[in-house]
Amino acid sequence: MWRYRRTLAVGFVLMVINRVSSFVLPGTSKWLIDEVIGNDQMELLMPLALVAVGATIVQAGTSYLLSNVIGIAAQKAIMEMRQRIHDHVIHLPARFFERHKSGELISRVMSDPEGVRNLMGTGIVMLVGGVLTAILALIILFVLYWQLTLIICVILATFGGFMAYAFRALRPIFRKRQKIRSEITGALGETLGGIWLVKAYGAEGREQGKFNEGVIQLFRLISKTIRGTSATVTLGTVIVGIIGALMIVLGGRAIAENALTLGDFVMYLFVVGVMVAPIIQMAMVGTQISEAFAGLDRIRDLMTEIREDEDEGHRNALKQVRGEVTLEDVHFRYDETVPVIQGVSLHAAKGTTTALIGPSGSGKSTLISMVMGFNQPQQGRVMIDGQDLSTLKLSDYRGYLGVVMQENFLFDGTIADNISYAKPAAARDEIEYASRIANAHEFIQSFPDSYDTVVGERGIKLSGGQRQRISIARAILANSKILVLDEATSNLDTESEALIQEGFKNLREGRTTFVIAHRLSTIRSADQILVLEAGRIVERGSHTTLYRMGGRYRELYDQQHSYEKDLYVNPGEDSLQ
Repeated sequence: MWRYRRTLAVGFVLMVINRVSSFVLPGTSKWLIDEVIGNDQMELLMPLALVAVGATIVQAGTSYLLSNVIGIAAQKAIMEMRQRIHDHVIHLPARFFERHKSGELISRVMSDPEGVRNLMGTGIVMLVGGVLTAILALIILFVLYWQLTLIICVILATFGGFMAYAFRALRPIFRKRQKIRSEITGALGETLGGIWLVKAYGAEGREQGKFNEGVIQLFRLISKTIRGTSATVTLGTVIVGIIGALMIVLGGRAIAENALTLGDFVMYLFVVGVMVAPIIQMAMVGTQISEAFAGLDRIRDLMTEIREDEDEGHRNALKQVRGEVTLEDVHFRYDETVPVIQGVSLHAAKGTTTALIGPSGSGKSTLISMVMGFNQPQQGRVMIDGQDLSTLKLSDYRGYLGVVMQENFLFDGTIADNISYAKPAAARDEIEYASRIANAHEFIQSFPDSYDTVVGERGIKLSGGQRQRISIARAILANSKILVLDEATSNLDTESEALIQEGFKNLREGRTTFVIAHRLSTIRSADQILVLEAGRIVERGSHTTLYRMGGRYRELYDQQHSYEKDLYVNPGEDSLQ
C-alpha cells in the first residue's frame, strides 16, 4: 500500500468528497419540510432541487473515478506481487521443490495475491469511507438528538465488538481454506500430469476418491466462512431493525414534545440510513480483509524461504571457466538421519569424462546436483577451477553448464524453441547442426512443420527417444564447458544410441563431462569411472583397470553384459521377463 500511497491519497480525497456529498440530500429534506413546506418559501424549491442534483452528480462522478483509480491500482499491485512471488519461487533451491507440488505453488502465485484487491482496492476504501461516514453522521445526529444517538452508539459498539471477534475467528479458517485449495490444485495437477499411468492401472476411481475427499474438506471450510459471514450480516440487519424501532418510539415522542421538528426527524432518518448502510458493508469488507490477510500470511511464509542467490551480491563473478572440477571430502544429507554422500573426493581434469555408476540410491544424482550447484555440501567443498563454488555467482557458473537430465523435459513450444532454450539467439543452422550431432535432424525433417513443429505439453506429441534426442541437441547447442549427462541415452534404440555415442565423443572434446549411466557399455571410453555404494566411492579407475581388478565394477559389468547378451542374442521367456 505504501508503494501506491499517492494513488491511494487521490482515492481518499475522492472518497471524502463522495461521502460528504452523500449528506447533501438528507440536508435538503429538512429545508424542504421545515422551510419550503412549513414556512411556505416556494422560492427555495428550485435551488434545493439543483443542489440535490449537483450533489448526486458529484457523488456519481467520484464513485466512478474512485472505482477506476483504486481498482486499477489494486490490479497493478496484484500483478506486481505475482511477478515478485514468481521471481522468488523460481530462484528457490532445488530442495524446496522436492517438498512442494507444482500445482500448489501455482495456486500460491496466482490465487493468494488476489486478496490484495480486497485489501488495497474497494475494501480499504469502503472500510475507511464507512468509518468517515459514521463519524460525520454521528456529529450530525448528536446535534439533532443526542439522547437517541447515544443509545445508537452503544448498540453499534456492541456490533463492532462482535465483528472484531468474528474476523479473528474467521482468519485462520480462511488461511486453512486457501491451503486446502492449493493442495487440491497440486494433487489435480499431479493426476493430470500422470493421466496415462492412472489409466494404465485403472486408478481413476482411486484418484477421484482423493479429489472428492479434498473438495469435501474445502466445502466444509467454505461453509464455516459462509456461516460466519452470514452471522455478521444477519446481526447487522437486526441492529438496523432495533435502531429503526428506537427512532419510531423516541423520535415520535420527541416530535410530540416539540423537541424535534418534522424536518429534523426526517433528516435524522436519512442520516441514520447514510451511517448504518456503510457499517453493514463494513461487516462484509471485514470478512474480505480477513481473507486477504490469510492469503498474505501464506505469501509471507513463501517469501521468507531463502533464495539460492540470496547472497549473490557478495559472491565473486565468474568470467571464464576452464572446466576443472574437484570435490573435497563432501558430505550431504537430506535430513539428520539419512546420510546420502559420505566423504566423497574426486578430481575431474579439464576435458575429461567422469562416469558415475552404482545401484539406485547410491548417491550418483545427488553428487551431480552438487556439481551443478543445486545442493550445497554440509561438509567439504566443490571446487571449480580451484575456486569454491559456494563463493561464485551461480548465475555466472550455470552459463557454462550443459545438462541432459534423466527426465527429458520439453516445453510446450516448437522443436526449435526447445533446442535453443539455452541459447535463445541461436541461428537455424546452429540448431540444425546440434540436431545432426544428436541424431535428431532426420526425424525432425520428417514432420510437416519440421523445426516449427509444436511438441505439446512436456513434449507429449513425441516419443521418449525423440524427446531425449532433442534434449541432447539442446545441451550440444549450449556449447558448455561442463557437460552433465544423466542417463542421456536410456530411451534410445541400439542404432540411435550408437550414432549419438559417436556424436558425444566429438562433443566431449575440450569439455569436462560427467555421465551417469546404467548401461556400462556406454561408458567404456570414460577417463575415470567411479563406483558408488551407500554414498561412498568404493572403486575408481578406467574401464580396463577396474575390469582387471575383478571387484565390484567387474561384477556389475559381467552381470549386465550377460543379461544383455541373453536378452538380445538368445531371448527366452525368463530373460524377457
